Amino acid sequence: MDFGGAAMGGAGDGGFDFMSWYMDIPVISRLYFTGAFLTTAGCALDIISPFSLYFNFDLIFHQGQLWRLITTYLFFGMFSIDFLFHMYFLVRYCRMLEEGDFRGKTAHFVMMILFGVTFMTAVAPFVSVHFLGSSLSFMMVYVWGRRNEDMRMSFLGVFTFNAPYLPWVMLAFSMLLGHSVTIDAIGILVGHTYYFLEYVYPAVAEIRGWKVKKILEPPRVLHWICGTYQEPAHLHQD
Repeated sequence: MDFGGAAMGGAGDGGFDFMSWYMDIPVISRLYFTGAFLTTAGCALDIISPFSLYFNFDLIFHQGQLWRLITTYLFFGMFSIDFLFHMYFLVRYCRMLEEGDFRGKTAHFVMMILFGVTFMTAVAPFVSVHFLGSSLSFMMVYVWGRRNEDMRMSFLGVFTFNAPYLPWVMLAFSMLLGHSVTIDAIGILVGHTYYFLEYVYPAVAEIRGWKVKKILEPPRVLHWICGTYQEPAHLHQD
């Protein structure tokens, strides 16, 4: 499949330099990619078991296995073509969001991920989904597509479409392969909700003069953790 755009990595005169490519990935995208890769590597080496990673409401909230709230977003299956496909989409669209709309706004990017994780975790018990990493990456694809409406993409060189249709093309392709679309649909739902609250609602609130102009503004502590906190300007009168 060819979904257009820039390549995931680069090569210099001496060939592909993995470390240079890796360190060029923005920090949040790099942390997520690293966590996903190490989790899969741990399972491949039998250091950890996938059965200790999946989302299970009873084990999390009744037996205190809280780490599952995180690991369900880090496991994308064992090393395989399918795993590489997921890593490609994770790194590609997570990176392009962080380098694009969220450049210099790390706290806002983390806020988007936290919103997605919270929403998906709330939905998971009702749809019997055990691993939510694919839903989170699908959410990023949706948001990126909506923020790049004029970008043209192609599918298998057969037909072209604008970026906002990418999640739907991927959803249809999954259906053709006989895969469950629940995970993809969760990503689209959460991505659409985030897009509305972050980009549509503020514009409507500004036009109608509502008091609450922005719902998903990161708290100060998150800005401080991400290194983007700025002291509010104070006006001094003589």
